[in-house]
Amino acid sequence: MGAMVGLYFLTLVLFSTVALSERCNPEDKKVLLQIKKDFNNPYLLASWNPDTDCCTTWYCVECDSKTNRINSLIILSSVPDTNLSGPIPPSVGDLPYLETLEFHKLPKLTGPIQPAIAKLTKLKELEISWTNVSGSVPHFLGQLTNLQFLDLSFNNLSGPIPSSLSKLSKLLSLRLDRNKLEGPIPESFGSFKKPGPSIILSHNQLSGPIPSSLANIDPSRIDFSRNKLEGDASMLFGSNKTTQTLDVSRNLLAFDLSRVEFPTSLIALDLNHNKINGSIPVGLTALDSLQSFNVSYNRLCGEIPQGGTLQTFDKYSYFHNKCLCGSPLPSCK
Repeated sequence: MGAMVGLYFLTLVLFSTVALSERCNPEDKKVLLQIKKDFNNPYLLASWNPDTDCCTTWYCVECDSKTNRINSLIILSSVPDTNLSGPIPPSVGDLPYLETLEFHKLPKLTGPIQPAIAKLTKLKELEISWTNVSGSVPHFLGQLTNLQFLDLSFNNLSGPIPSSLSKLSKLLSLRLDRNKLEGPIPESFGSFKKPGPSIILSHNQLSGPIPSSLANIDPSRIDFSRNKLEGDASMLFGSNKTTQTLDVSRNLLAFDLSRVEFPTSLIALDLNHNKINGSIPVGLTALDSLQSFNVSYNRLCGEIPQGGTLQTFDKYSYFHNKCLCGSPLPSCK
C-alpha cells in the first residue's frame, strides 16, 4: 500500500514538473488548437498535440524567447495534395504577439483574406501565396503599420489595389503579382516613405497610366510586366535613382525612350512588347552593371549605341522594332 502511494505521488510530481516547465502560453495554445480544428485537423498540423509544449515540439510555430508568446505561424506544404482545406480561420486574429504569418503552397486554402488579421498589429511579415484565396486585397491591411513584407502573390485575388497600402511606412517589399487584379496603380503609391518598397505587380490586368507620383520614390525593384498599362513610364527612371531592376514589359506603354535618363545602378531593364518610340539613348553605354536588357517588339529607330554592355546582348533583345540597326542587328545603311 505504501509503495502504491509513493508511486502515485512520484507520478504527480512528474506531471507537475512537466506542466511547470511548459513554455507555451495557455491562451495561445487554445487558439492554435482552434485553428487546427477549423482546418479539419490536417496532417500538416499533426504535431499540435494538446499534451505537449507548443513552443518546443509543435511544427509551424515559434515562441518569443522572453515572453514565450507565439510570434510566428508559418504553415506551408511541400506536396500538392495536402489535406489542409477551407478558409483562413478567424481565430488567427487571436494571436496578438504574431510578427510573422505565412500560408504558402496550400492549394485548398480558399475564401477571402480573413478580416481578423487586422487585429495583428505587431505583424512585420504577412505572406499568403500560392493558394486559392480569392476576393479583394482588403483596405484593412493599411492598418498593419509595422508590416515590412507583404506578399499576396499567386492567388485568385481580384478587384482594385487599395490606396491604403501606401500607409505602410515601414514596408520594404510589396508583392501582388500573379492574381486577377484590375484598375489603376494607386496614385498614393508615390507617397510611400522614400526609397519605397520593391513593388511587384506583374501578371495581373491592371490598366490606365502609371501614376506620375511614382517619380517621388526610388525602389530597388519595380515589376509591372504583363498588364494593360498605358502611356508614359519615364517617371520610373532618372539619373538620381538607385533602382536595380525595372520590368514594364508586355504592356501598352508609349513614350520617347531617347529622352530618358537611366539610374547607373540598373542591373536589369526589360521594356519588350510595348509601343515605345524614339532611339536608344547613348547614356545606356555608361551602365557597366547592366546584365539583362530587352527592348524588342517596340517602335524604336536609329543606330544602337556602341559601347558599354549593349553589344553583349543578342539580336533578340533588339529585334522587331521599327528601324533599329547596328550591332548586334544588321549594320545601318
